[in-house]
Amino acid sequence: MGKTVAVFNQKGGVGKTTTCINLAAALGKKKKKVLLADLDPQGNTTSGVGIDKASLKASVYDVLINKKPVKDAVIKTQFKNLDILPADMNLAGAELELAELSDRFAVLKKAVAPLISEYDYIFIDCPPSLGLLSLNSLTAADTVLVPLQCEYFALEGLSQLLITVRSVKQHHNEHLELEGVVPTMFTNRQKLCQQVLEEIQKYFSAKTYKTVIPRSVKIAEAPSYGMPVVYYEKYSKVSLAYKKLADEFLGRQGN
Repeated sequence: MGKTVAVFNQKGGVGKTTTCINLAAALGKKKKKVLLADLDPQGNTTSGVGIDKASLKASVYDVLINKKPVKDAVIKTQFKNLDILPADMNLAGAELELAELSDRFAVLKKAVAPLISEYDYIFIDCPPSLGLLSLNSLTAADTVLVPLQCEYFALEGLSQLLITVRSVKQHHNEHLELEGVVPTMFTNRQKLCQQVLEEIQKYFSAKTYKTVIPRSVKIAEAPSYGMPVVYYEKYSKVSLAYKKLADEFLGRQGN
C-alpha cells in the first residue's frame, strides 16, 4: 500500500512545486515508484517534468469533474519510476464545479484510490491557497509535507497552515498527520535566513528536516527545460540537497 503526501503551503513562492517535483524525482532514482498529482491550476508540476499541457488527452480536471478513470489520465514521464497525473488550464474552473457536489471534499480521494497499491509514494502538488482543490488534496493524503521559505513572512503563516491541517483532520480526514517541514531557499549570506531556520528547528524540532534546500539559479533554469533539477544539473548544490532530502524522507519511513 502506497503513501500519499500532500505538499502544501498556503503561501506561494516558497519552493512548494520545486520540492514536490525534485523529491519525487530523487525517490524515483532510488527505485521507488512515484506518482506526481498536479492539483495546482498553474500546472507547473506538469510542465516541470516535460509534459506539454496543450497536448493532453486527459487531465486531473477530467478525473475530478468528468469522472474519467484516473488510469486514463496518468502519463509516464521520461524520468526513472516517475509518472504524473497532469493539470491543464481547465483546472482553474474546477472549484466552482466541485462546490456543487455532495461529496465535494472527497472527490480526489475516491478518484486516486485505484492507484494507491501501484505506487510507493503519491505526491500531490497543492495550490498555494485554501480552496476545494487543496481541501481535496488534504483529504486524500496520509501526511502533509510543508516547504517553508527561510524568511519571516513564511514563518508567520505557518501557524495558520497548521490550524488548517488540524481542521481538515477533525472534519474530513482523521488520519492526516504532519509529515514534516522542509526549510527552503536558504542562503548563508542573510542573517535573517539563519534566524528563521533556528525558529523553525526550535518549534518543530522533531518534524523539521535536517536537510536544508539552498537558493540556486539552477532551480529557475531546470523547469524551462522540462526537467527536475536532480536531472538537469545532478551534481549542483541544490540537486545534492534534494537527493539528501530523499534519503532523509526514506529514513523517516523506515526504509
